Amino acid sequence: MACKLVTLFFFVNLLMQIPKVRATVPAIIVFGDSTVDPGNNNQVSTVLKSNFEPYGRDYYGGQPTGRFSNGRIATDFISEALRIKPAIPAYLDPKYDIEDFATGVSFASAGTGYDNATSDVLSVIPFWKELEYYKEYQNKLRKHLGKDEANQRFSESLHLISIGTNDFLENYYILPTRSSEYSVDEYQSFLIGIASNFIRELYKLGARKVVIGGLPPMGCLPLERTTNMFFGSDCINEYNDVAKDFNKKLQGAVTELKQELGGIHLVMSSPYDKLMEMIRNPSHFDVAYSTAMR
Repeated sequence: MACKLVTLFFFVNLLMQIPKVRATVPAIIVFGDSTVDPGNNNQVSTVLKSNFEPYGRDYYGGQPTGRFSNGRIATDFISEALRIKPAIPAYLDPKYDIEDFATGVSFASAGTGYDNATSDVLSVIPFWKELEYYKEYQNKLRKHLGKDEANQRFSESLHLISIGTNDFLENYYILPTRSSEYSVDEYQSFLIGIASNFIRELYKLGARKVVIGGLPPMGCLPLERTTNMFFGSDCINEYNDVAKDFNKKLQGAVTELKQELGGIHLVMSSPYDKLMEMIRNPSHFDVAYSTAMR
C-alpha cells in the first residue's frame, strides 16, 4: 500500500506539471524503482518480485504483472492521461517488442537506487544499467522507425524518473558501508550528483522533456512506522527531515541543469507535501486511504 500511495501522489503532482512539458508527447520513457517498475524484476534473479497474488488483483484480467500494486501504477495512468496507451510495458518482458515500446517503455527495477550499492542489496538492476538499456532501445527504435523519426521521438517523449527512497531505507540506514563513508548531508549530495549526471546523459541522448520525482515523507511509510513500535509507531521524523533536505537539494540541481542544458524542459515532481497532508489530515481524504496509513 505504501508504494501505491507514493505513486498516487507522484502521479497527481506530475499531472499538475504536465503543462510545463506539454506539446507532442508520443511516448513515455521511464526510469526508477518499484514505484514505476511494471515487471522488469520478473526477469531478474532477485527475491524482490511481485509476480504473485494479491498483486495485480485489480489489473486487467486480475493477474499479477510484476507491478508493486494491486492494479496499474502511476506511469500507466500518466500514459492514459496523455492518450497514448493504458499501460507502460517492462523493457525486459518477452511478451513485448520494439513496436510495443515505440509508444512507451519502462526500464525501472524495484529495489534499485541512485547508488550502485543500493541495487546490490537485493541484486536488482542498477540505475546505470537502466541507461544502458535505454541506449539499446534507441538503437532498436532507429531501426524500426528510421533514424530521423526516432530521434524526433526521443526529443518529444516524456522521460520520467522516480527513485531515491531505497538509497536511504535499504542502504544508508541499514548497512554500515555508506554511513561510515558519508554524513547524511554528504550522501545526499552524492546522490544528487548521480541524478544530475543521469539527466545530462539523457540530454546527450536526445531527451528534452524530463520529470524527476523527489522523495516522499519516507519516515511515514507503513514499514518504517511498524518498525518504530517502541515510539508508538509514529513517523520517523529524522527520515522525513532527510527527505525534505534531499528535495531542496534536488530542486536546486534541477534549477542549475535548466540553465546548463539549453532547450531542456525539466521539472521536479514531489509527492512529499500531498502525502504529508493526507497523514496529518486523514479526514480530508477518502477513508480507504486514510485508514491505510494508520
